[in-house]
Amino acid sequence: MSGDYQSLHIIHHPDPRLRKVSRPVTEFDDQLAALAAKMLELMHSDNGVGLAAPQVGVLKRLIVFNPTGQPDDDQILVNPAIHDMHGSIEAEEGCLSLPGVNATIRRAQRCRVTAQDLRGRPIELELQDLPARICQHETDHLNGVLILDRMGPADRIATRATVRALEQSYRSRSRPQRPSVERT
Repeated sequence: MSGDYQSLHIIHHPDPRLRKVSRPVTEFDDQLAALAAKMLELMHSDNGVGLAAPQVGVLKRLIVFNPTGQPDDDQILVNPAIHDMHGSIEAEEGCLSLPGVNATIRRAQRCRVTAQDLRGRPIELELQDLPARICQHETDHLNGVLILDRMGPADRIATRATVRALEQSYRSRSRPQRPSVERT
């Protein structure tokens, strides 16, 4: 994909790009910074707290997040890896790629995240509660994992109609249009 990221938008389930494993970032350049800026813009405009590059159709290991909504709290993590997960807590999660789907998901309460910044410099964060949850959720996206894969049976039943509607909408958009034939 070229560096023109202005046309990017959040893609929805069942777009197959959401199920692919993302490639590590090896080039830390203006294009990467532009992609991160566009992702932050999309995340904020949809009132999200996190967004992974696959959610905009770019299969790179890049996530952005902001647990508070305050502009100074925007975080950009390149090639994130989660370590030292501790504790366990259930909480409700949603996903910008699954609008209308919320589920109770069990995640580690605390974790350490290693990553790089937009210049390739190492970052290490100790996270807990919501920031830890967001990083785990977004890192799942980098590995092709959705909350659909982590939800329990009750949430699967409760969200079945919404998920089917997303799938039907995707099929109708991706189906090739037949040219209309005039009959006389």
